[in-house]
Amino acid sequence: MFTGIVEELGEVTAVEHLGDASRFRLRGPIVTDGARHGDSIAVNGVCLTVVDTADGEFTADVMAETLGRSSLGALTVGSRVNLERPMTLGGRLGGHLVQGHVDGTGTITARTPGEHWEIVTIVLPAGLARYVVEKGSITVDGVSLTVVDAADDHFTVSLIPTTLALTTLGIKQAGDPVNLEVDVLAKYVERLLGAGGKDSEGVVR
Repeated sequence: MFTGIVEELGEVTAVEHLGDASRFRLRGPIVTDGARHGDSIAVNGVCLTVVDTADGEFTADVMAETLGRSSLGALTVGSRVNLERPMTLGGRLGGHLVQGHVDGTGTITARTPGEHWEIVTIVLPAGLARYVVEKGSITVDGVSLTVVDAADDHFTVSLIPTTLALTTLGIKQAGDPVNLEVDVLAKYVERLLGAGGKDSEGVVR
């Protein structure tokens, strides 16, 4: 479980394509400090399992399902990535509950700079729109953000200078893909209020 508070702006140092999977090597001295084989690290919002670590870098395998559902397949050597270690029990929940399970990809369509922040518009898949609400939480490339406006096919977020400087959202441009994870609580509520929330007599409780 993550919080969507990016710890480090890392970099892809090697990519090995293995047919229906890929192996990435990524530099991240902060997130690899104390990391061991089998630990989890979120890469652009995708929870990956550490294969090995050395000299401030770690290796992770990415299967076909993840490559197809996220934007990780577009990463190349030199790509910058948002990195976050899992939260610890008793730690501060600075963002919101993030699983690292990407629901799909969106596309940045516009960036509108302000005096001290920037408004970014992102188009999202139709199947995810119902989980995105004004002032609700959403994870974009692993960054916990508050939705400013929500429409049927897009939403906007406001990025503060810290987010612009310390995450990939400061360098991505219109047309670039981003990984999206909607608030898992919304999906559970939908499930409970639907068929999964009915008792043996078919009554929603």
